[in-house]
Amino acid sequence: MPELGQYSPLARQLAHLTSGLLGADTVAEALAHVMRVTRAVIPAADVVSVSLRSGDGKLHTPVETDPLATELDELQNHHHHGPCLDSARGEGPAYRCSGELATEPAWPGFGPAAADLGYRSVLSTALVSGPTAQDLSGALNIYSRDRDRLCDDTTRDIALVLSTHASLAVAHTEAVRLAELQATQLRQALESRDVIGQAKGILMHRRGLSADEAFGLLRRTSQDLNVKLAQLAVTLVTRHAELDLPDR
Repeated sequence: MPELGQYSPLARQLAHLTSGLLGADTVAEALAHVMRVTRAVIPAADVVSVSLRSGDGKLHTPVETDPLATELDELQNHHHHGPCLDSARGEGPAYRCSGELATEPAWPGFGPAAADLGYRSVLSTALVSGPTAQDLSGALNIYSRDRDRLCDDTTRDIALVLSTHASLAVAHTEAVRLAELQATQLRQALESRDVIGQAKGILMHRRGLSADEAFGLLRRTSQDLNVKLAQLAVTLVTRHAELDLPDR
């Protein structure tokens, strides 16, 4: 039998993913493996999340690589349309994508709002409900800051394979126990919002900015430096006497 190193990078990543899923103890841990591999095998993936659609039709984001993914979900809830909502519908398409969210006619409210946050392309692929999770629907969501990305056949096919792995992870770890996912989401949201709020307060005090202006500066700097918003906030809070953010 060939050594694992003789296979393609994609095959090796999928093999590691399978091993990680089998060893995962929680739903969040399993889905985190999926997101890590997604970013590794899809170079255009800047933000990755898994969103679940609750009985009231709204999206919830138990796991993501950046808090902005939750904000993008909330935008779809607000406008009642978007790629994750479309893909997460039981009768919906297997995937939805756009290479220019700013002018995407399918989502006239969500698209421009997402582009304002700095994301121009999106690909959402549906999770497949198994016999033990018939009421659970969701999607693997990939966002890129660049235009005309994520909609090619190769990227779509890889994403569909990865969303299938996410579906298997959900079934294997009995992800219908939504209380666990919601607890994870709540804990992460509270931790992120707390440190982001502290960072905003520092900027408001030092720069004389409003709350919205301070958040906008944090978000733009996060994108410019290609670091997570929460990570940037932690750095600013813990080292604000040494560091400063550029004027924009």
